[in-house]
Amino acid sequence: MLPEPTRRPGPTPPPNADPDPDPEALLRPRPTLVRMSEVVPERINWLWPGYLAAGKLHVVDGDPGTGKSTMTTDLAARITTGKPWPDGQPGANPAGVVLLSAEDDPADTIRPRLDAAGADPARVAALTSVKEWDRQDAAWVDRLVTLPGDTDMVRQAIDQVRAALLVVDPLMAYLGEKVNEYQDKDVRRALTPLIKAAEAAGCAVVLVRHFTKGGGPSPIYRGGGSIGIIGAARIGYAVAKDPQDETRVIVAPTKANIAVLPPSLAYRLVDAPDHGCARIEWEGQVDYSAADLLREPAENDAGPVRTKAADWLAGYLQEQGGQAPAADVQAAAEEAGLAWRTVHRARKAVGVTTERSGFAGGSVWSLSANDAPPALPRGTNGTNGKTAGHGVGATGTNGGTNGGTNDAPLLLDLPGIGPCAGCGNPTRQDPDRTALCERCHEGRPAL
Repeated sequence: MLPEPTRRPGPTPPPNADPDPDPEALLRPRPTLVRMSEVVPERINWLWPGYLAAGKLHVVDGDPGTGKSTMTTDLAARITTGKPWPDGQPGANPAGVVLLSAEDDPADTIRPRLDAAGADPARVAALTSVKEWDRQDAAWVDRLVTLPGDTDMVRQAIDQVRAALLVVDPLMAYLGEKVNEYQDKDVRRALTPLIKAAEAAGCAVVLVRHFTKGGGPSPIYRGGGSIGIIGAARIGYAVAKDPQDETRVIVAPTKANIAVLPPSLAYRLVDAPDHGCARIEWEGQVDYSAADLLREPAENDAGPVRTKAADWLAGYLQEQGGQAPAADVQAAAEEAGLAWRTVHRARKAVGVTTERSGFAGGSVWSLSANDAPPALPRGTNGTNGKTAGHGVGATGTNGGTNGGTNDAPLLLDLPGIGPCAGCGNPTRQDPDRTALCERCHEGRPAL
């Protein structure tokens, strides 16, 4: 009897395959198809219903100084204690939080903020670095966490504290050196492992970014880096100051792929003197969209405060001959009881342009040519012809419209006005008698 032939090494053929298939064919890529009829539908697992979804990616964009990090700390406090959410919805069961914070110190910033927000610090872990063995120095060294390379380290941290929330603040500080933050494919490859880890752990992820300096056609484009970042997120938010109240901040959704856009919320940063930091004081829902917050000042609906500032600015610059140093404008605005930021925003509505001045590095604010004060127009006959109206644009009893400031001589060629026979100053002309001004008529010295 002949011996059995020896099987050639290679992959095990699938069932019902040819008896002796081509080994190369077994190694070729093949599609993975999932029939939707075999998929069991599931509902989104919400951490904060409508705002934070478990296992999903969220992006928060905003300018520095608006309290983004303090806000995420407030959310962390609610997660670790089960306190109600800012909109009044009941909180979830207490869970852990992992923080990747490249800009804030754990001792003098993060912990005081947590205490001020009433968090359970035992449930919060800051992933500050990764320890690596340096063979050359024979010692452990610390390095910054990077994505996607250290995704497994992040996953371990999530598991250790049973985290329901991971905050990466700011995202750009944690992208690896080989990741081009402006390339869509790079950021998606960097974020995909993190998204998969979050899905497996049921942990919501919040990425924090700064706004770009220039405006954009839509709020969704205002965050730094590639559009792929907000594209990978399921929900995005813009954090910006209330256009009508400098002391209030609005959190407005910019996108939502898993639900309808939730209502915008407002908060204020208030002092927490016992902890040496600020804390968040929520004020509930507001009727603002992200587009309202990020619209250029000239496009914003003019509220009473903005209208008052615009009117004041136009009048002030006209009184100054059409332009004035920015420092003088600010001093005058403060003296008039107007907030400088409000006046600054109103400048575009008024048509003010700014130019750098060589003196002390300041700038000059100027009205456009169409808004600059015109040459002194001729007024109608006045009662005595000596003095003009009480201000540019006003109607005076003694000189007519737009005459100028008090006691400004009128032009001699105005109808009914001519030189005084005694002193030559402008005076009303009377064809029935010699034209004398009041001073000459009363025998007083001429000015």
